[in-house]
Amino acid sequence: MKSVIKKFLLSALCLGSALSLMAQTTVTGIVTDQNGEPLIGAGVLVEGTTTGTITGIDGDYSITVPADAQNLVFSFIGLADSVEPINGRTQINISLKEDSKFLDEVVVIGYAAVKRRDVMGSVTSVDSKTIAAAPVSNVSEALSGKMAGVQVTTTEGEPDADIKIRVRGSGSITQDSSPLYIVDGFPVESISDIAASDIQSIDVLKDAFSTAIYGSRGANGVVIVTTKSGEQGKVSLSYNAYYGGKWMANKDAIEVMSPYEYVRTQYELATVNNKVDERYIPLFGSFTDIDLYENIPGNDWVQQLFGNTGSTFSHNLMVSGSGDKVKWSANYAHINENAIMTGSNYHRDNLSFKTQYKPIKQLTFDLNLRYSHTKVLGAGANSINDGGSTSGSNARLKHSVIYSPIPLSNTASDTDMEEDYGDNAPPLVSVADNDKKRIRSNWTLNGAVTWHIIKNLNLRVEGGLDSFKQQDNNFYGLTSYYVANTATKEYQNHPAAKEVDYARTKIRNTNTLSYKFDKIIPDKRHKLDLMVGEELVLTKSQTTSLITEGYPDFFTSTQAWQFMSSAEYMRTANTFYDPNDVLLSFFGRANYDFDGRYSLSATLRADGSSRFMKGNQWGVFPSAAAAWTLSNESWMQNVRWIDNLKLRYSFGTAGNNNIPSGVQSMTFSGLTNASAWIYNSTTPWA
Repeated sequence: MKSVIKKFLLSALCLGSALSLMAQTTVTGIVTDQNGEPLIGAGVLVEGTTTGTITGIDGDYSITVPADAQNLVFSFIGLADSVEPINGRTQINISLKEDSKFLDEVVVIGYAAVKRRDVMGSVTSVDSKTIAAAPVSNVSEALSGKMAGVQVTTTEGEPDADIKIRVRGSGSITQDSSPLYIVDGFPVESISDIAASDIQSIDVLKDAFSTAIYGSRGANGVVIVTTKSGEQGKVSLSYNAYYGGKWMANKDAIEVMSPYEYVRTQYELATVNNKVDERYIPLFGSFTDIDLYENIPGNDWVQQLFGNTGSTFSHNLMVSGSGDKVKWSANYAHINENAIMTGSNYHRDNLSFKTQYKPIKQLTFDLNLRYSHTKVLGAGANSINDGGSTSGSNARLKHSVIYSPIPLSNTASDTDMEEDYGDNAPPLVSVADNDKKRIRSNWTLNGAVTWHIIKNLNLRVEGGLDSFKQQDNNFYGLTSYYVANTATKEYQNHPAAKEVDYARTKIRNTNTLSYKFDKIIPDKRHKLDLMVGEELVLTKSQTTSLITEGYPDFFTSTQAWQFMSSAEYMRTANTFYDPNDVLLSFFGRANYDFDGRYSLSATLRADGSSRFMKGNQWGVFPSAAAAWTLSNESWMQNVRWIDNLKLRYSFGTAGNNNIPSGVQSMTFSGLTNASAWIYNSTTPWA
């Protein structure tokens, strides 16, 4: 009976394998462009799956598809996607057409939007699908590798670490090289608190001609973010959720010593340094007993610090709608990220509302409201700037790798022995003694009124308010670099804490007047448009720092932050702008095109900034560009393998006003000494 069952199961298995092979079909073919030229590297994908391939040097492909597959999707950069039904065919040849939508896409440039085919400067873009495809907490990370000439790097491994964006390299030797960020027309300090699900597109202006329209703020490039708006049609509701796990990859690649190897190495080092009798016999015992360490288990500090199974959960809900005169959209997004390192977490909530109202043909009202709240816990794996440490002695990964794998009772107190047997703090203690907490909130309100005075003549008045607040808390325990080296001498054996409160308010007003001369110029081959504008940006900010020292030895980070008044010594510092940081600008742009073949464009901006000394507060930034579209010439019409060919030359000037300024006030006080003094300094920058 058993043999019969075995034969039956074997037959069923063979039949299933045969059916499985029969259920798959191999489809081959050739992909060409509309002129019949083979396309190398075109994508071929089974619709609704991740099964795909690319074409070879002759445009040929071969792909295995399941029996239930309905369609193949063919794609190539710059050409329109094509969906082809399989219908049992084993050979499918396809010709991809030119994607007219790609060249007709609207690209946002300074104070305007143009079709991609009409762009005169160097502009690169990513759309919402590309951004949303990367489940990251910071939108800047989603740009990594997506744009030519745009470099994205993370400064440290801690949650909410600064993301540096460099457009065509660094633009300053001593000052900030961060680009200018514009979100729906409003200049912001960062785009890290914007939900990826709320972004429609990101355009980056890279060359001097494109950025000159922003004058003294454009030398490092301009990142322009456009958020989503309501679309025509009925009310729509969309919900997206993502959950992912993460863990340390290739943990076995980090090789650490066993207890026996570690003790033997320390004895060898002690022998070289002639310190065996002084220290190592009390720590490890007699060298004749070294065999006792061969079979004892050691502490796996890497596992204890980075062995957590991290997780990322994000979801967003978007509601949009439109009517005859109004369209609107509202979005809520939440992200919760638990890092693989113990004690590190990231939480953020985003709310946004955007609407456009057109009561009459001549008037359009726009309103955009955004709010974000972020909470970050933990100092991260590579946080080496511990209260002034430049040696990196408190880097978390270093602690987990070089610290003793066996318990040592007196290592925490012997801070001068790092060169002998490791660091001066157990890894988990180091994390607890260098804890961080960051909480910030950001409100942005931006509104505009567009008056269509007559046909082709538009006046746009914009106003905005940006309110930003952030609180940074740092804790320095007994084993931290700050307590051992930076703290006031009499309090170097007690925990310390630091709180930095930063508040910024920015008010912006921009007025632009634009006109297209279509009705004035009778010859339709000539096209001319002008735009002039004025902008005023007022920024007021203040930073308050409080350093407290002399807590009881048993205090944890939570206790220190909750009971800061229990410290024996306090030191405060205030930095504020007085008067306010003011930027006043006047700018203009002229575009001319003849018959779609010859184009000229010029911009001019004058900026006055209070960040510079009197006599050097104004700068003028001109730019110009010329283009010849050869593919629109009559003698090029028979060249079938070229769709759009343009020669372009441009030049321009831009500036960088990312320099520090302000007034600093510092107060030192202690509970044992009632005296206090104040130091004021103002630094002029030319």
